[in-house]
Amino acid sequence: MDIMKKTKIEQYLQRPLWVLLILVFIDVVFFFLDIRCAVILAVVIIAFVIFQMVIYSRSKQAIVKECMNFMFEQSQVQNYLLQQLPVPYALLDGNGMIIWSNEAFQKIAGDNRGKSIQQIFNNLNRNLIPSDVSHAISHIEYQKKYKDGDQEKEQTLFYKVEMNRIRVEDFSDENDNSCSRQMLKDNDLIAAYFFDQTLLKKYMEQNENQRMVIGLIYIDNYDEILDDIDAVKRSMLIAVADRKINKFIQNVSGVVKRTERDKYFVVFEQKYLDKIKENKFSILDEIKTINLGNSMHMTLSISFGINGNTYQESYEAACAGMDLALGRGGDQAVIKDGEDISYYGGNCEVMERTTRVKARVKAHALKELLESKENVVIMAHKIPDPDAIGAAVGLYRLGLSLGRKAHIVMNEVTISVRAMVDELNKSGIYDEDMFIDNEQAIDITDENTLLIVVDVNHANYTECEELLNRTKTIVILDHHRKNKDMIRNPVLSYVEPYASSTCELVAEILQYVDSKPKLEPMEANAMYYGMLVDTDNFVNKTGVRTFEAAAYLKRNGADLTKVRKMSRESIETYRIRAKAISEAEILYGRFAIATLVGIGVDSPTVIGAQVSNELLDIDGIEASFVLTSVHERVYISARSIDEVNVQKIMEEFGGGGHLTVAGAQLVDVSLDEAKNIIRETLKYLESKGDI
Repeated sequence: MDIMKKTKIEQYLQRPLWVLLILVFIDVVFFFLDIRCAVILAVVIIAFVIFQMVIYSRSKQAIVKECMNFMFEQSQVQNYLLQQLPVPYALLDGNGMIIWSNEAFQKIAGDNRGKSIQQIFNNLNRNLIPSDVSHAISHIEYQKKYKDGDQEKEQTLFYKVEMNRIRVEDFSDENDNSCSRQMLKDNDLIAAYFFDQTLLKKYMEQNENQRMVIGLIYIDNYDEILDDIDAVKRSMLIAVADRKINKFIQNVSGVVKRTERDKYFVVFEQKYLDKIKENKFSILDEIKTINLGNSMHMTLSISFGINGNTYQESYEAACAGMDLALGRGGDQAVIKDGEDISYYGGNCEVMERTTRVKARVKAHALKELLESKENVVIMAHKIPDPDAIGAAVGLYRLGLSLGRKAHIVMNEVTISVRAMVDELNKSGIYDEDMFIDNEQAIDITDENTLLIVVDVNHANYTECEELLNRTKTIVILDHHRKNKDMIRNPVLSYVEPYASSTCELVAEILQYVDSKPKLEPMEANAMYYGMLVDTDNFVNKTGVRTFEAAAYLKRNGADLTKVRKMSRESIETYRIRAKAISEAEILYGRFAIATLVGIGVDSPTVIGAQVSNELLDIDGIEASFVLTSVHERVYISARSIDEVNVQKIMEEFGGGGHLTVAGAQLVDVSLDEAKNIIRETLKYLESKGDI
């Protein structure tokens, strides 16, 4: 107690207390002698108490620090060990102010008296540890300044900071009434340990940079471009392409090996990957500059697999990435890092394949699958459009021709397909369960059911996603580019981005099936209507095979007059479309953004697509985006002519499509919020030079 009496804390606490007791005693005596003097003295006492409380509140930090010094003075051995501890260590109060620190901490932080921890380490959160948590770990960077001769330099240090909340009452004796305990019992302390991880991070980065990237490079249109050039120049063309590919890989100290006539295998260190990204895979543009008399450009598909636990995993990732690159039309690069996928390039329209070999192979495989299953369920995307239903009707006919029971899943008959569906239902030649809803589809779908998904390859966009888990025999027929959310493990996938529509693909399949099913005129009308809508009256994404498919449908009885009647719309729909166009906003002088509300409107997404197409007729507009609100979702229809790759923009929102025709869906956002998201995304992509 003798030591404690000599401390500043005892003097601070005890003297005012004794003075207060004496004054109170005197005041009581004065009440018996002179009431006026007693009242005056009582006022003085109250003022004295208030003054002492103010002094106490302002000196609280000093008192706490004094308590800590007193505590450490009681154990000189512990104090010495903490001072010499090689790990930087500091004690903080609840507000992050440094109360005490050891020598190792002072070496990195300098004189820290009276400073908060955040003043020294800017990226340490002010709320160091939440009140309901006793332990927290942070990773920080610290720019330490030092002198090298006459120059002042900075060194970046990396620390793992472990912080522990200390409650004094947890380790103090309940009977301990010392001033230290009394002062600290209501003030938690925070012990902070700083573990230097600079070398560890350096070695981790070196290890990361030395990991091998496994890559594949394919020439997309090898056969087509050789057929397009004189025989004497073919070897020279391939030699020039070969040299450019080798130079591209040699610039990153990699190794390239030609495995087939149009395929290359490459390996290089991961530290060079950032360099390739910065150049945005310049080889994709360089390869197009080769011109030895060829009328079409040569294009490449590139895929890199990174961060696999083994070389085999990285190679498999590269193969999966190549499937995506080819499924998206080629002329692009894909980097696959586990589940994360990045896309680069893809700014050229997909070239139409002139060969019919693939269509024949897919038609034969589909026929075998149909013959092996008793039931066939055909499913499109939510709010199906004419292309989706037209393709489904064509496959329905194929199933019937092979003696199979087929069904088309459709929950809502929108105005865009109503005329088509009504004609089919009224014909009397189809079963009543030709069209079924989700509940009926779930009841009849089992392991022995063939599920055909048309006009969509994104699992979340299908009419009934649960069906994908009820059978393992899934077939995908689609003309939209693949993305990372594609339906997993289909037994047959025919995804061709070059095609104008899914109806075009189905028309080709029907021609190459051995049984040669005969379409009913109304079925031919449905498929022709689907092609008409998706090509915007044969203006967008049409090729030789598009018109050959249309000719096939015409031979099967397609009536253009009836098809035109199917496409007619009400005056109200026309007014809604006109209003959306008139209120469209022009952004950055090159993008048009319009909105329309789908409440009370039949087939709002179809109207949105029509508005997108019409906005492109405005001079100077390079891309259009129409936002349609339907059932707490915002559907985005994106269109362009050739300047802007809208598919890359829509992929920012989890959507996809083609270079000039794409779409996406946003959930739980309003039209205004969606519009702002589009604005910010366009601004960001434009600043990066991606659009």
